[in-house]
Amino acid sequence: MSEHLARGKRERIVATLSERIYDGRYAPGSRLAGENELAREFGVSRGTIRQALADLQRQRLIATRSGLGSFVSFDGHRLGRGWARSMTEAGLDVSTRVLGIEPVERSMVPELPTEVSLDQGIAVRRVRSVLEDGRPCPISFECSTVPAVAGLVDLPGQGLPEGSLANALADAGLISDHGTQQVDVRPLDAREASILGRDVGTSFLRSVRTSFDVTGTFVEHVISLLDPRHFRLTLTFGENS
Repeated sequence: MSEHLARGKRERIVATLSERIYDGRYAPGSRLAGENELAREFGVSRGTIRQALADLQRQRLIATRSGLGSFVSFDGHRLGRGWARSMTEAGLDVSTRVLGIEPVERSMVPELPTEVSLDQGIAVRRVRSVLEDGRPCPISFECSTVPAVAGLVDLPGQGLPEGSLANALADAGLISDHGTQQVDVRPLDAREASILGRDVGTSFLRSVRTSFDVTGTFVEHVISLLDPRHFRLTLTFGENS
């Protein structure tokens, strides 16, 4: 039991510090607070802090320098937090058009993992576009399913707060911490081609991502069709990955 509690505390610390890094509260190159200060903030031992920092280092978010401390090494954009935010941070003018928000049952959600407990969900369909030659060009089509819990169940009538599903999830206390993602390439069918303004059979990246919060609670299942001119998959390997 004590080992389980210690692991839970470490995971909470990792989730909190990684969010601060991804949100820019810890800028690239900045030094994190020392182990003693972090231990006081989170109410844990220095040993737990060291384990959490080691996890962050394995994720290549920080680098630890002997005698100096831990420094933020992450300087990219995390697509898992939302295509629009990441591309906007990269300097692109991105617009989002919501095609529909409606309640769904589990049987209506394709490729939802069997381990996900979902009786009722809310489906959100969106198209992202960027300006090309002064005109909006669709670059992604996304179908997200989130649990119909308090704070989300009324989305079909109220719409997305500030046009953002990420904001709605955060307001409902659902913050993605981990999950699975599969990416392949597939040709657009007639419906998809019409939505994206492309020819039938055009090759797009297809991403299927299911995310959970730090407690293992289901957060979001999203199937995305992504224009390969604007999106790419990067993998790292080797002993430091």
